[in-house]
Amino acid sequence: MRGAKSAKWVAGAIVVALAATACGGGDDSAGDDMNKGKADPNGIVTAQLSEPQNPLQPANAKESQGSRVLRTIFAGLVDYEPGTGKLEYVNAESVTPNKDSSEWTVKLKPGWKFHDGTPVTAKSYVDSWNWSANIKNNQTNSSWFSDIVGFADVHPEKGDPKADKMSGLKVVDDNTFTIKLTQPVSYFAYKLGYDVWAPLPEAFFKDPKGFGEKPVGNGPYKFVSWEHNKLIKVRKFADYKGPNVAKNGGIDFKNYTTADAAYSDLRSNNVDWIEQVPTTALTNYKSDLGDRAIDEPYSAVQSIVPAFYTKQFKDIDPKVIQGLSMAIDRQTITKTVLQGTRTPADSYVAPGVLGYKKGALGDIVKFDPAQAKKLIQEGGGVPGNKIQIQYNADQDHKPWVDAVCNSIRKSTGVECTGDPKPTFQADLDARDKDQVKSMYRGGWVLDYPVNSNFMRDLYGTTAAGNTSGYSNKEFDKLSSDADKASSIDETVKMYQQAEQLLAKDMPAIPLWFYKVNSGQSTNILGKIEYGQDGDPIFDTIQVKQK
Repeated sequence: MRGAKSAKWVAGAIVVALAATACGGGDDSAGDDMNKGKADPNGIVTAQLSEPQNPLQPANAKESQGSRVLRTIFAGLVDYEPGTGKLEYVNAESVTPNKDSSEWTVKLKPGWKFHDGTPVTAKSYVDSWNWSANIKNNQTNSSWFSDIVGFADVHPEKGDPKADKMSGLKVVDDNTFTIKLTQPVSYFAYKLGYDVWAPLPEAFFKDPKGFGEKPVGNGPYKFVSWEHNKLIKVRKFADYKGPNVAKNGGIDFKNYTTADAAYSDLRSNNVDWIEQVPTTALTNYKSDLGDRAIDEPYSAVQSIVPAFYTKQFKDIDPKVIQGLSMAIDRQTITKTVLQGTRTPADSYVAPGVLGYKKGALGDIVKFDPAQAKKLIQEGGGVPGNKIQIQYNADQDHKPWVDAVCNSIRKSTGVECTGDPKPTFQADLDARDKDQVKSMYRGGWVLDYPVNSNFMRDLYGTTAAGNTSGYSNKEFDKLSSDADKASSIDETVKMYQQAEQLLAKDMPAIPLWFYKVNSGQSTNILGKIEYGQDGDPIFDTIQVKQK
């Protein structure tokens, strides 16, 4: 699963109705002990983390673990204001489009510095984006720059790049640069809140590989150390000039190989926050933790995804995948195995995102064994009459994978088993190397709160998030046309039309929408504030004085 910016937002005249994601669960009147004591401005927060898949470079993290660290080290041009959800300028003073949104002018706030003391300038951004987009540098999120004129020159479909700079980027002066797009993108300013758009200091380009092990950012925390598979340390940057100055002294990101081990440490106050309560503890964690338990929705969807590059799914009739979808009893699984901590998915887009439409996928996500069998037979059957679902075993996915497989097996007679990988890193590596045997667990958290992020950035033919091999020229064209719309309102409506194409094509089987089912230690003063991405807003966490 990927990381994302925290957002509750208003765009123009459109108000996005969100579930309450700004703070933790529990009864406000019962939190006396949590609110007693004084804050230690130098206190260290300890938080769960799995090993990041790649070096810590801004364009090289399309999963939540690396992104979680990068968002503390780097500050981008924009973010989304907690509470109101308006676009908030961070390192940018302004981001202004021309009349048709095909060219944007960025003005920076002057006086910002990287953690090594060098200035953050327009060139810091332009050089960062050019390097990150270049195919020779093998960045996992390089496709995010594809809207910019000249991307094809630095990132051709085949062969070596024709240039080392995108012609659409121009430095005007130390604090101003322009971005020319291949076509209008009405919501481009909102995309700039994602990690990939961070600036890089001059030192990066002298040793990109070494930098990935010891990154130098411009954010509220500076990097200290990375002991692989064990611990990453970041500490408060005293000279940070952004609006989100840290209220604590730093963060220790601790690695855990199982969800049960992390939960045990949380109960013992050896870690202050964990990503997810294990399935085995879902029935008891609220009584275990009391007011420290968290139960809040956020904008993310879980799915199972066919590997379309495999012999099994290469030329599959979509009816077969629709049938597999209708063979899954989401209501029962979310109620029993997941103890009501998930909501059955009815869309490819998560709630709380502009353009989410309740019931968008209709009957294909409803449990109907008879129709499931019929569709699979009409589509020519599942090749081999067996599927496998790949997942990472360092989080507690096995119980629901087993339940999904049991539902498919009982409903259709198609054999189904789990295919565990030991870590999230190993799981992602198998996807990136096209080594998935059949299907894989897919999880997607918003990067920016527009429905395009749950479609174009995941199912577009060249999208970084597309690791399944899915490709549909009609969908790509619909996405392109939607981006050209004259307003965000119109863009969103057109992506809703594109979702209906996906419903027929079935590039993935949505299962359920996520919740934050977590907790915090007694070391934390007050409730941890959460973002729409399900992660704590780390810079707001206060540690109690001891």
